[in-house]
Amino acid sequence: MLLIKNLGDGMAEDVPPQDGPAVSSAWLAEQITESSAAGIAAAISRLVRHGELEPQTRLPTVRALAPRLDVSPATVSAAWATLRKQRVVAGGGRQGTWVLGGLAVPRPTRYENISRLWPDQTLNLTRAIPDPALLPDMSAAFVHALRDPDLHSYEVVSISAPLRAAVARTWPFETDHWMCVNGGYEGLLLLMRTTVVPGEHVAIEEPATPRLLDILDNVGARPVPVATDAEGPVPASLREALQHDPVAFIYEPRSSSHFGASVTPSRRDELAALLAGTDTLVIEDDGLGELSSFEYHGIAEVLPAQSVLVRSYSKSHSPDLRLAVMAGAAEPIERVRVYRQFGSGWTSRMLQNALAWLLDDEPSKTAVATARTTYRERRDHLTGLLAARGVQATGLDGLAIWVPVRSEHEALLVLASHGIAAAGASASWTKPGPPAIRIATGLPIPAPDRVADAVARAVQAR
Repeated sequence: MLLIKNLGDGMAEDVPPQDGPAVSSAWLAEQITESSAAGIAAAISRLVRHGELEPQTRLPTVRALAPRLDVSPATVSAAWATLRKQRVVAGGGRQGTWVLGGLAVPRPTRYENISRLWPDQTLNLTRAIPDPALLPDMSAAFVHALRDPDLHSYEVVSISAPLRAAVARTWPFETDHWMCVNGGYEGLLLLMRTTVVPGEHVAIEEPATPRLLDILDNVGARPVPVATDAEGPVPASLREALQHDPVAFIYEPRSSSHFGASVTPSRRDELAALLAGTDTLVIEDDGLGELSSFEYHGIAEVLPAQSVLVRSYSKSHSPDLRLAVMAGAAEPIERVRVYRQFGSGWTSRMLQNALAWLLDDEPSKTAVATARTTYRERRDHLTGLLAARGVQATGLDGLAIWVPVRSEHEALLVLASHGIAAAGASASWTKPGPPAIRIATGLPIPAPDRVADAVARAVQAR
């Protein structure tokens, strides 16, 4: 909801101060005892923490501070980049650099949920989430999981034996390398954390999910967009992206979260031919998982030793399971395994084995199939209501539809005036793309005719 986001996300702090105080390069250099990039950043952070550098204080230029510290401008620039990432400072270049305030944790600015700021009566259609009423009953699954003889063990396992066996029965290619993680986006984050050196390129299909773009920002990757159409990533665009020698290519092999597009076998073969023989790791984000209405035809089928498929079970079985399985190339999965030893180490065997039981349980399979049909009916119903009002929407699959508009900003304002919150497309592009809004259809929409009327007005706003 653009209006609320602009008012609520605090980005006004990034506006250059008009008459804020400034510190001299001589004074600041005296406060810095270690002249490495890390030492400079730590010294500035310490001064901010102790209140000696107040918010909106202008810092000296890179070229003014570097000779005072007897270091290259690149060293100071690296320190400034670290501080910007931590949101200790903002700015750079001609506009200068200034202090933002206290130390902050990097946050997913595109995805961060601000619905807590909305009035209670707001109809929130921003999140493509599953309907709890359509999820399988998990009570028997947990009774079964609690019987695991290894329950309470501290043994680190990448994936439990029951889950590996259950998932392997529907996995689209053969592999010996498996990992269970706490959700699809954690899988993507872990792969990026263990693959990307800050400054390296990562090719991504565009439009991308806002959370993926936030992840790339967090790890310091430089995204290279790859155009998509109804059959998936466009080969000519991928060919151009590969000229940047990206360390990874991330895309959705089916039921993309924005257009609902799924890769066809012929498109898969074209893309695989371009990627074969490169050092680019192919990462497939299968976020809809078993709710997808389309068959999987991903690149990993052709290049399993160069690919990792990340399949989420949050939407199909339960977001509270917090589970995704990834499998494929040995080296990236091993890097993730080692990296996880800094923290959680492994995913709960109890959750893994509960999912394993659900995947083999016939009533649970029926529940997932029923949900798949219901989501399609809800999506088609809203699409039909919009079509009757002269509004064309896209969304072949998934829990949301996309609606082209004349102005994203104005369309969201119109919907907000009707008490409706929708998501804008701008957060999904690395550069400005065609204006559109996304409307979630996973949950039942109350008064759908009223919503369709509001959307029909919103698309005309400019």
